[in-house]
Formats: sequence, C-alpha cells, structure tokens
Amino acid sequence: MAEAVRVIVRCRPLNKREKDLKCETVLEMDSDTGQCRLHKPGDKTQPPKAFTFDGAYFIDSTTENIYNDICFPLVEGVLEGYNGTVFAYGQTGCGKSFSMMGITDPPTQRGIIPRAFEHIFESINVADDSKFLVHASYLEIYNEEIRDLLGKDHKAKLDLKEHPDKGVYVKDLTMIPVNCVSEIEHVMDLGSKNRSVGATLMNADSSRSHSIFSINLEILDDDSEGNEHIRAGKLNLVDLAGSERQSKTGATGGRLKEATKINLSLSALGNVISALVDGKAKHIPYRDSKLTRLLQDSLGGNTKTLMVACLSPADNNYDETLSTLRYANRAKNIKNKPKINEDPKDALLRQYSEEIERLKKMLMGQMEIPTDLLGKSV
Repeated sequence: MAEAVRVIVRCRPLNKREKDLKCETVLEMDSDTGQCRLHKPGDKTQPPKAFTFDGAYFIDSTTENIYNDICFPLVEGVLEGYNGTVFAYGQTGCGKSFSMMGITDPPTQRGIIPRAFEHIFESINVADDSKFLVHASYLEIYNEEIRDLLGKDHKAKLDLKEHPDKGVYVKDLTMIPVNCVSEIEHVMDLGSKNRSVGATLMNADSSRSHSIFSINLEILDDDSEGNEHIRAGKLNLVDLAGSERQSKTGATGGRLKEATKINLSLSALGNVISALVDGKAKHIPYRDSKLTRLLQDSLGGNTKTLMVACLSPADNNYDETLSTLRYANRAKNIKNKPKINEDPKDALLRQYSEEIERLKKMLMGQMEIPTDLLGKSV
C-alpha cells in the first residue's frame, strides 16, 4: 500500500551573525495546522507564500516534540521489519546537524539520532518473544566519493553495487555489531571524528559531506509451532551537507570545490524529487549522483521516509528559505510502497493467511455458516 513521504519544517532562531546584521524575521508558522508563511522582505503589499506540511516547528520547538510526533512511529516500523529513513535538508547553517545530533543540555534538544538509539534498545530489552541482532554502519559522501567512517582507512574510496533483492549497497562497508546504547553511541562518536567538516562564513563547523548512519536489525521470532521466522529492518539517519552560495560562504580553493560537489548532488536530489512527482517522467535520474543512488529506496521505493526541512527565519536568507520550502513541498507528493522485509516463504504464508481470513469474512457476509466449521479441512 502506497504512503507519502512525510515532510516537516523546522525553523531555528536568528543566529548571532543575523542579529549583528539587524536581520528581520520573515517566516511564521502555525504548529496546529502545519502551515508555514514566508513574507517577501520589504514588500508588505504582496501576500506571503504559504505552504502546508505534516508538521511545522518554529523557533521555540524542541527535538523531543519532533521525535515524539513524527519519528517515533517511523522507528516503531523499523522494529517491525520495515525500512525507514530520516533525512535533514536545508541551506548551510540552518540546524540540520542540530536536529539530527542535537545537544545534551537541555535534554529536550537531544537529537533524533541519539533518541532513535534509545528507542530501539529500550524496545529490544522488553521484547520477550523476539531476538534481535543489531549492526551499525556509518559512511560519508565527500566530493562524490563514498568513504567508510568506521573503516581502517576512512579516506579510502568505496564502490556502489546493486543486488536484485538487497537493492543498492556499498561494497566492503564496515558493519559493527552493537548490543546496547553505549556501544552504538561509541560507534557513532568514532565515525563522527572522521567526518569532513570545515569553517565557512555561514557556519564555523560546516559539514562538508553528506553522512548516512545506518542501523540494521535482524528480528527472529518463533511461531506457536516452534518454527523460526526472520524479518529485517533498517533505519537510515541522514545528515545532508547544506546548499551554499559562494558569495555568502566566502568559499575558495578546496572549500569551493567541496561546495560545488555538494550543490551538484543536492541538485541531483531535486531532479529525482521532481521526476518522481511528475507523473509523465519515464526515467528517474537516480544514477546522477552517489547520494541519489543511496537514497533510491527512500524516495519512490519501499521505505518509510521522513524529510526534516531546516530553515532560517532571516530576511537575508529569503531566497534560500523559499527554495527549501519548494523542495519540501514537492517531496511530500512522493509515494513510497513500504513493505516488511521477511523471508519469501514467510511472506507467502502470510499472504495465504490473509487471503483465508478475507475469504472467511466474505463467506460470513454472504451465508449463515457456523463459525466452528470455518477453517476446518474437508
């Protein structure tokens, strides 16, 4: 059954640079309706541009609110055997890494990623009827090269492959088994130290790469007859590098090359989103970048997907904010077809069981048949 990509918008407060420049706030949000309104700077005659999303979180919102409202059900789905993806999108310095990683004080602003860690292992600890095997991987896409942030050589270039059942995957990517929150946090810290960051005028600690932290679950269940059934869930936690304008970031040399590659891959992402929403498109250009290939299952595939669009409220970022809102508005029209990842034999048995139940209900509705006769073999 098809379901739309869920899209929320989050606006950070004015930062020090924007306050020093005497910037004004041109963005307003209504959390009750999910509506976002953007006013054109210096033009009070023009009506604001309005957009509606699955959630709108203004400057006083917390990551705790976002997780409980939107992320919690997605991670619950992963624990059932679905694939799930959460990705943060927006211009540089708008709070993507803040939303994904967060801060420890105050606790309400702890990020989506550490909250997902706790959620998964708390659920595993109380699941008496299931056994779980958990592995973590962490990669970055830097200058269109895939790097293993957990590998011995974290600057080595890895290759993308495609499998008829598994889909797109990274060959030789390190997978580390984890048994508790502290272990997976250690893995995250290990990889984060290897991630490419650098200073620009817009952001003193700017991400210079896209990163994907993946949690792979294997879920083993026993049925009433003692037969084992395996499901597999996967959670992708994606922190995209920000779109940039060289005139604002002051990027030169290596930083400018990084920015060019970042913008090209984000442009490819936009083209994929547009092609998916345009019903006439015969070809979806997933192969135009490493990022879009890795997100192939998340956009138009079999994954439950959430996009967190991060925004600046400042008037001097009007164009970038409008661009992000338009991206997000298109993305909410993408349809995915999430399905539980299970052994094909188990899937067939489940389909048979559902069909039998459907036929039983049809028979019950059409004729008076004693319920104790239904389901008995003749």
